Amino acid sequence: MTGWRSGLRRSLWGAADYRNLWLSQTTSLFGTGITLLALPLVALFLLDASPFEVGLLWAVEYLPILLIGLPAGVWVDRLPLRAVMVGADVMRAVALLAVPIALGLGVLSMPLLYVVTFLIGLGTLFYDVAQLSILPALVADDRLVDANGKLELSRSVAQVGSPAVGGLMVQVLTAPLAVLADAVTYLSSAYYVLRIRKPPPVTRPAEPASLRQDIREGLRFVFGHPLMRPLLWCATLAELASAIILALQVVYAAEVLLLSPVVIGVALAVGNGGGVVGSLLAEPFARRFGTGTAFLVSIVLFTAGSAILPISTGPVTFALGMFIAYLGAFTFNVLQVSLCQAVTPPHLLGRMNSVFRFATWGVIPLGAAGGGLLVDAIGLRGVFWLAAALNALSFIPPWLSKIHRLREVVHHSAEEPAVETGKSTAR
Repeated sequence: MTGWRSGLRRSLWGAADYRNLWLSQTTSLFGTGITLLALPLVALFLLDASPFEVGLLWAVEYLPILLIGLPAGVWVDRLPLRAVMVGADVMRAVALLAVPIALGLGVLSMPLLYVVTFLIGLGTLFYDVAQLSILPALVADDRLVDANGKLELSRSVAQVGSPAVGGLMVQVLTAPLAVLADAVTYLSSAYYVLRIRKPPPVTRPAEPASLRQDIREGLRFVFGHPLMRPLLWCATLAELASAIILALQVVYAAEVLLLSPVVIGVALAVGNGGGVVGSLLAEPFARRFGTGTAFLVSIVLFTAGSAILPISTGPVTFALGMFIAYLGAFTFNVLQVSLCQAVTPPHLLGRMNSVFRFATWGVIPLGAAGGGLLVDAIGLRGVFWLAAALNALSFIPPWLSKIHRLREVVHHSAEEPAVETGKSTAR
């Protein structure tokens, strides 16, 4: 019994603050998955919305990133992180509560759903930037990859399970009540954030700078860093490719591969399982073979997975391609987030994370819309080949940088990253 307790204390699950952060994100992610299904169904069945109006709901959620993605990082750096996360959760919960209330009052409309979706996207932006910024203060430097792996595992499981849970809730409770249940998940998330007992202190400069100066400092830091700059280019190209695939995967499976809805659902669930495996393997693989090798392997995997899709002939190859792509993508995400957190000073974490969110999430609407527009010109298989080419290009920035020679994730206090030459650079 004593040994078991000692092992628990050494594990991340024995760290109460990290455990509460994990519980907060996990409940929030499942809630968001429910909303992604419930709100479009509210629009379709209660407001008789057109496909264009429903698609616009998805685009509106990403609008806050394009409008205030960079200033958000400055504000997060200036404010208590726990308060930002709680405020974001409460805002999302209140926005969702407006849906069943408006329905009861007979005033539910598409403009109201757009406002609700915008506020959810705004809250998600601030929550994610703050959550990524608070994590390094809650775990030891050498546990960052493991900590992010567990958080990404929650994300991948939520992608697999929340649509099924959401569909069941909509079927049993109706869509408006499913939205109400989602509001409860955000309030639960806020509760777990409040249980974080040792949030990092707010670090304010002796001479406060203007918003523009702070944004410029964050951009200079990311684009001037020899490790983060290539990672940003890599992640942006990969996210652009991913947006193309995700926007057209169902259409491709139905119209090109002629799969039934049930088979499509099973194939996508199997594919999403790759994210679960990638989240679990990222930390031990990087520890065994080195961080740089793990980065390159992850890029090869999601490139190979995306290249399998346009040559797919049925559900097995389609699911295999998605599985390999998700395996590589989630492995890369764990490593990228961990490395960027480790090399960033605490007072720049919010801005660093917002720059990455602005670049990577900002291209999602572009990829989704651009891929759809190119279908008539080059066909669905051609568009998927384009996505594979973008993923292949994402390999170049890390390969031309010091990233591929990294042995381990290094802390920002290190002067240079430890590479395969064997020379230690930590002071």
